[in-house]
Amino acid sequence: MDLRYTEEEEHFRDELRSWLAGVLPDVPPVPADHTDLVARRAYDTAWQAQLHEAGYAGIHWPAEFGGRGSTPTEHLIFLEETERAGAPYVGVNFVGQLHAGPTLIAEATDEQRATHLAPILKGEHVWCQGFSEPGSGSDLASLSTRAIDDGDDYVVTGQKIWTSFAQVADYCELLVRTDPEAPKHKGITWVIMPMNLDGIEIRPIDTALGSGEFAEMFLDEVRIPKVNRVGDENDGWRVTNVTFSFERGTAFISEVISSQRLLADLAQVAQKVTRRSGTAWDDAGIRRELGRLDAELDALWSLTKRNVSQAQRTGMVGPGGSVFKLAYADVRKRMADLAEQVLGRAGLAIGETMDLSDLDHVGERLYTLTLTIAAGTSEIQRNIIGERLLGLPRER
Repeated sequence: MDLRYTEEEEHFRDELRSWLAGVLPDVPPVPADHTDLVARRAYDTAWQAQLHEAGYAGIHWPAEFGGRGSTPTEHLIFLEETERAGAPYVGVNFVGQLHAGPTLIAEATDEQRATHLAPILKGEHVWCQGFSEPGSGSDLASLSTRAIDDGDDYVVTGQKIWTSFAQVADYCELLVRTDPEAPKHKGITWVIMPMNLDGIEIRPIDTALGSGEFAEMFLDEVRIPKVNRVGDENDGWRVTNVTFSFERGTAFISEVISSQRLLADLAQVAQKVTRRSGTAWDDAGIRRELGRLDAELDALWSLTKRNVSQAQRTGMVGPGGSVFKLAYADVRKRMADLAEQVLGRAGLAIGETMDLSDLDHVGERLYTLTLTIAAGTSEIQRNIIGERLLGLPRER
């Protein structure tokens, strides 16, 4: 493992920094209304179109499919520099860019790739994910959304939940059960569902933070053409694990960098919050925990580089992605606990700290609750680490 950057990679970094410095001053702020997903889609897809025009869209996608064909390390540099520069993130089309697109590259037919990959890269099509169900929890393979074979179509009925940005999506990567008699991992199929089909109902889910990206999705005899199937019928669980390998690879790179910035801001807040005759910064325990968290974020950044190095060498992140996800969720939870300790009473209400900081530490505290669930629960990550890294017996 070599964590040093090559001369070519540093040249790529300099080129990217120069481009960002030239375009970011003209990029408008993110829409203030977090519930206006139409405006958010317009904002995110406009940035995606700008990336595409400059040759930075799908930077890690193979050149033959419209990407730049960059190495995993260059992809890491891209995410690092765009985050540090404050550039817009992938936003509403994170499923298309990070999950569905790479899965189609790996598993789809030539016709499917020709139809879907270019519009994803250009910001013309937005995707959502129809995996989770109310009754399946972390056991995704127990999903019950049923697809009945009817000639050239599947007739799909069921319910999905936590379908981010379904309200403004054009397509959905959807898991359905095509053989209810097969063992649960064997009867699943991965399909592309256009979101304008009859029988699809979207119900928004309000969050504690007041954002509106989550939704429930109800499917009532939705007819999906079989040509939209990716992979073989009943082979969807294998295809799904291809999707997961992308989801758990570089998904949290930008969050490590933003967490470092959040922690530095919290240290400044601690120096402003009064405690009797002094400030919260005078508490040696608070300073000690800030130092520990800073060191652990540095370690997570090094682990990220190690995972990217392995992916560049072998093509797979492997269990290192699960090690990172598990540790990152713990670090962010402890950051949230520390923020609450520093803020005191002001930590009980969103917006109370605006005179202390430009960052919403209370909102971030609520956000950390999702990290033990999203992209695979902490329990699932422990199973993966135990079985694939430590060689422990598989769970029955």
